Amino acid sequence: MCSKKRNVICLWSCPRNVSTALMYSFAQRGDIKVFDEVLYGYYLSKTNLNHPGKEEVISSMECNKEKIINDIILKDRKHDSFHKLMTHFLLDIDLNFLSNTKNIIFIRDPKEIINSYTKVIKNINIEDIGIKQQFDLYNHLKKTINKPIVLDSKYLLMDPKGVLQKICSLIGINYDSKMLEWNKGPKKYDGIWAKYWYQNVHQSTGFMKYKSKNILLDDNYQNIYQESLIYYEYLNKKSIR
Repeated sequence: MCSKKRNVICLWSCPRNVSTALMYSFAQRGDIKVFDEVLYGYYLSKTNLNHPGKEEVISSMECNKEKIINDIILKDRKHDSFHKLMTHFLLDIDLNFLSNTKNIIFIRDPKEIINSYTKVIKNINIEDIGIKQQFDLYNHLKKTINKPIVLDSKYLLMDPKGVLQKICSLIGINYDSKMLEWNKGPKKYDGIWAKYWYQNVHQSTGFMKYKSKNILLDDNYQNIYQESLIYYEYLNKKSIR
């Protein structure tokens, strides 16, 4: 008898989204193993960007893209797997492996991304916030492999239970109410960069209620925002809610 094919769930997020919280959510299940940004070391070694803890990240991770895809993401496991990933880390990577994964494109209003990201990383460009890459990935998957799930984080925060039920249904797994809560503090499956990025989510025990923000961006980020907004609005119309 053939064994059941395991789900490999790839969350293709933009930075400064609630992707870590969503990873924590899936980690509460007993039937899914989660992985935190396994392409981060590869991305930093490829771009040499000056992110916090860059050398520590690179030295502690597999940075060969083929090994990451074949030996980590697509590895044959006893359980389903959930991979929290950043779309803009897909530099010079053959996307054919995505035919073997369930893909969720996880978007956020670019004004909120820019406002949050620039508190840690300065002098950003549109490539750094990932929305253009999410737009490109969506259209690539739609044309070549399979239509991905699109999710705007604001809808998740407005109705965590309802949206998680939809996601699970689309993936083909049962919803588990344990996905709504987790314990405070660092997690064993956090990346080593958590000390630089995860302070807020470490204080959480569940999804925070969505609050609309009145954000005024600096003038030097307006061009990035306006271009990103085009891609965001396109994808937002595709989002489950």
